Amino acid sequence: MSKRRLTRQQRWRIEKIQAERGDRAKRQDSRDQSRLAAGDYGPEREGRVIAHFGRTLEVRDSANATHHRCHLRANLDGLVTGDRVVWCKAQDESGVVVARQDRNNVLERPDARGQLKPVAANIDQILIVFAVEPAPYPNLIDRYLVAAEATGISPVLVLNKIDLLRKDDGELLELLESYAALGYPVVRATTQLPDGLDALHECLSKRTSVFVGQSGVGKSSLIARLLPGENLRIGALSEDSRKGTHTTTTARLYDLRGDDLLASTGELIDSPGIREFGLMHLDEQSVAEGFVEFRPYLGHCRFRDCRHRQEPGCALLEAVADGTIRESRLASYRHIIKSLSGRSQGAVP
Repeated sequence: MSKRRLTRQQRWRIEKIQAERGDRAKRQDSRDQSRLAAGDYGPEREGRVIAHFGRTLEVRDSANATHHRCHLRANLDGLVTGDRVVWCKAQDESGVVVARQDRNNVLERPDARGQLKPVAANIDQILIVFAVEPAPYPNLIDRYLVAAEATGISPVLVLNKIDLLRKDDGELLELLESYAALGYPVVRATTQLPDGLDALHECLSKRTSVFVGQSGVGKSSLIARLLPGENLRIGALSEDSRKGTHTTTTARLYDLRGDDLLASTGELIDSPGIREFGLMHLDEQSVAEGFVEFRPYLGHCRFRDCRHRQEPGCALLEAVADGTIRESRLASYRHIIKSLSGRSQGAVP
């Protein structure tokens, strides 16, 4: 699809808005520089970005866990939730971020134009949340796993709402066992039972985690139980479709506290549901490598340009034939490749 051309007036308005933003940033930076030189700001200190609002950040002080509204120096673009920063505090408890520390990793997703955009940084694990309702689709889970594998951040599968499991849900339990057999941690959770979050608490301990998953799977409900002091909007499933609606609007880092409310037991980042991940930027090789059980066979097909369809000597087909690779996973891989062939979508699914 060709891009819609802007009129001259629209281009002028966009350029005018961008110029005004640039001018405001320069003026603010000049004021910050003057205040820093005059000693209006305190000494440099370390912090963590809790949330991002344009050029304003919410920063948690690493020394005492207090939160402060800070703005950015003009030369600091691209900060995201989870970034570790150096900042200076003013007398009114606001602050200015003067530097970003090195990242361990960064989670990116394609924007509407297909360009990768960072959304969170310094993450230990990606928790892929799905639920008994709405019913999970294996291909959707596979898409999240492929996207997670592409980031290099360890994925964990979280089955929520296990209180809704029925005796005839054997297919779902078999699906869980198949992912566990591939080496993926699988955590079961529910907010409806007294001990329903024990396994999740253990999984989150001493780690920074990001929650992803389709709408309606209960991410916000889980966080509301994990963080009872936070004010979260929680959506309900539609009675007709049994699908959910998005309730979270911006990525935010939450600090998990122990019973003494002092020691941090972990951190988690909640971000807008299903559109956190995209596969549009991945090629066929990257998608194939996202299926962890494919990796020992990749590069061992008879033909270098093997597409893993019906080619003779395909190592993946042979692995399916001898039962080493599940046929459903190869079918899921093919479905993903087919869906990406047009390169028209940038979100999961």
